[in-house]
Amino acid sequence: MTKARSEQSHEDIFALDIGTRSIIGIVGRMEGERFRVLALEKENHDQRAMLDGQIEDIDRVAEVAAAVRKRLEARLQMRLNRVCVAAAGRALQSERGTFSLEFEDVQMISEEMVNQLEAGAASDAERTLIAEQDQKFERFFMVGYTVVRYATDGYTLSSLREHKGRLFEAEVMATFLPQEVVESLYAVVGKLGLEVASLTLEPIASLNAAIPADIRLLNLALVDIGAGTSDIAVCRDGSVVGYTMATMAGDEVTEQLMRKYLIDFQTGERIKTEMSRGGVSRFEDILGMEHEVSAEELWEIVEPESRALAMEIAGRIMELNGKPPAAAFLAGGGSKLKGLAKQVAAELKLEETRVVIAGRHFARSAFSEDYQLDDPEYSTPLGIAISAAMGLINDSYVVLLNGKPAKLFRSGTLTVRDILLMNGYHYADLIGRSGANLNVKVNGERRFIKGRPAVPPVMTVNGELAELSTVVRAGDAIAFEPAKAGRDASRVLKDILGEDYMGPILVNGIPAKLEQMAASGDEIWAEGLLEPEDEYKDELEDDLDGGLDAAPESPAGQAVSAPQAEAAEPKPAPVVKRGESVSVTINGNPMILKGKDDGEPYYLMDLLQYSGLDLEHLRGPVDMFVNGFMGQFTQRILSGDNVVIRYRDE
Repeated sequence: MTKARSEQSHEDIFALDIGTRSIIGIVGRMEGERFRVLALEKENHDQRAMLDGQIEDIDRVAEVAAAVRKRLEARLQMRLNRVCVAAAGRALQSERGTFSLEFEDVQMISEEMVNQLEAGAASDAERTLIAEQDQKFERFFMVGYTVVRYATDGYTLSSLREHKGRLFEAEVMATFLPQEVVESLYAVVGKLGLEVASLTLEPIASLNAAIPADIRLLNLALVDIGAGTSDIAVCRDGSVVGYTMATMAGDEVTEQLMRKYLIDFQTGERIKTEMSRGGVSRFEDILGMEHEVSAEELWEIVEPESRALAMEIAGRIMELNGKPPAAAFLAGGGSKLKGLAKQVAAELKLEETRVVIAGRHFARSAFSEDYQLDDPEYSTPLGIAISAAMGLINDSYVVLLNGKPAKLFRSGTLTVRDILLMNGYHYADLIGRSGANLNVKVNGERRFIKGRPAVPPVMTVNGELAELSTVVRAGDAIAFEPAKAGRDASRVLKDILGEDYMGPILVNGIPAKLEQMAASGDEIWAEGLLEPEDEYKDELEDDLDGGLDAAPESPAGQAVSAPQAEAAEPKPAPVVKRGESVSVTINGNPMILKGKDDGEPYYLMDLLQYSGLDLEHLRGPVDMFVNGFMGQFTQRILSGDNVVIRYRDE
């Protein structure tokens, strides 16, 4: 009678390393302070279904992964339904991006402005990356970014907090994964009927296995040498500070053997492995001739390729780290190549003992009664499992984004902004863009009509209103509605010249009719047009789209009363249905805001234009209050609200 299979519990970690040459699966659980490996299975690809870590044939890779899973389930008599995976670090691409905010007058930087700067710089990096890719990839997922430089009025700073200025800048180094890499990985897992419990990067996983956290204060490099490329991660001062890759790896050695002995790829892979063990390799070439070659002879054949690989690895480490690290660990199947560690040490100008094969530290975080775990080829699958089991990233660290598990490429403190950028959102989604302004000249005099402000994003964490800087914790649920771009300003000539104007019109020297749409840059000549005497006509023109039924806005420069010192607790206001008018008081003036055409609610951000402040030429920081309490840009405005928007020094 067949024994009934148990279900995978939350303590059971299933890690799957989908590599270029093989797929390795590990199942285990934490026991005390270490991860116990209960089962381990490996299956080589019989076809080249993956190239340089990129899944080419999803169906074939899924078949090999299914075979690994089936053997693990049979060994453990357990049904596996959740898996931890890692995306190939060799697909990582980094780019610099910059973003700036400029104001008419000096003001103090706010947290919201820092969010705008960093999100804008990360989006700028992605735009640059896409342009350089010549549209090879349409979309990227951001793994993370590091601020390279802040600046205020041209002066470089380590932090912008509490600083004042007119021009604020941020430059970041952002790291991305192409959408195809992530989606193909999810496609393979989906074909197995598995749920992705956690997702990390292969170099991070490998480092978590090979370099324990308590020695990361040292400047160390981890090189995971695969078949097509070599992933590199560098740590110092307790954290991982960068990733890169070398475009050479084990395949170059295999291909050299193929050329020398006229053998197929699989034979080349076999004798390369045998060479690392020593002894004699016996094989047949494609012409049917038998060969017996010693490990020493094979080494002489591949030594030039091995030296070139060492030079490439050392060069990439130096480029990323700026100097030789204190030590380097070589992991992955390619690290077993005889003499490679010695060559890398020579290229880095380190003592030979400072470059070693990874595996020595595996025992500090993992053990098994049934398997020998010090093989450097296990660094990535063990790292995936250890990372999950020890809470670095695990199946309890699930964050929901709009009802679905968010992609989390790294651990540590994450904000709403980080998670949104990791999951494909951009600056325009997070901040929104105002509609384009309309600038024309009427009889030589400039007319300026503002585009509509953006509809700000709506974001909550566990049902509570949140900001981009809100820290997210395990189990949190984020609901996010992207910002919507404001409508561009648009006018027909009748709107600009007035309903009563009946005279001749020239637009850029060409006769025009009142129904013609105006375009920015147009020079309009209207014979006999009477100009309004109101010095604020530009602002009044903007009200044509402003949605006002009554009560004009406060004139610019009018004193605004301060909020009461003893403000009462805000009372719950009735929920406003979309599209309904909202009655509010702004700086002491009652106003009725017509329901928006698109049915969206009003936000505090929308009321800035009615504050009486010259928003294009602010002379200092502005405070916003709703019913006596400090307001937020994305705060919804309800009927009965008392809004005060004023300069901080008033």
